[in-house]
Amino acid sequence: MTANDDTPDHLKRPRDGRQRFVRSMDNVRRDAEAAAYWAEHHCTYQEIADRFGYYDRAQAWRGVQAAKRDVALPGAEKLRATEAEQLDALFVSAMEILEREHVMVSHGRVVKDDTGRPILDDGPRLAAVREMRQIRESYRKLFGLDAPSRVSVDAEKLGQEIGKLLDMAMDPEDASDDTDA
Repeated sequence: MTANDDTPDHLKRPRDGRQRFVRSMDNVRRDAEAAAYWAEHHCTYQEIADRFGYYDRAQAWRGVQAAKRDVALPGAEKLRATEAEQLDALFVSAMEILEREHVMVSHGRVVKDDTGRPILDDGPRLAAVREMRQIRESYRKLFGLDAPSRVSVDAEKLGQEIGKLLDMAMDPEDASDDTDA
């Protein structure tokens, strides 16, 4: 579907493969300029929207917030890269342990089978596998690959319950009359 001339500008913005809006370089620059202006002039977000061509004050606020994230992003990326390098080194160490053959030792002596060959010990290899799994989990957390856990709350019901509790705290007799009705 192509946008015709009647389509508002805010709906013509580029989207990714999941149809989510993506920020163009123009938007990044505009957000940075808006954030700088906002910090210097301490104006309202509606003023930012009017001055920089945002659709409304909410979009102006989101633009300023995006600019704040952009400023922190290079430092966070460097930290993430450093952490990833450390995880890589740990993974390589665990892989070396996994690939090695380990002989079973009891009371300081190598345990052998009936033919005189050393019996292999799978314990260190299994420990290496567990460690590698933990390292991969750390990678997923570091790069945000795991789906976020969600907590579902019925906000309206929760609000009503809080309201009842506040009513009871303010005037216990009136609140009990309201709940009986």
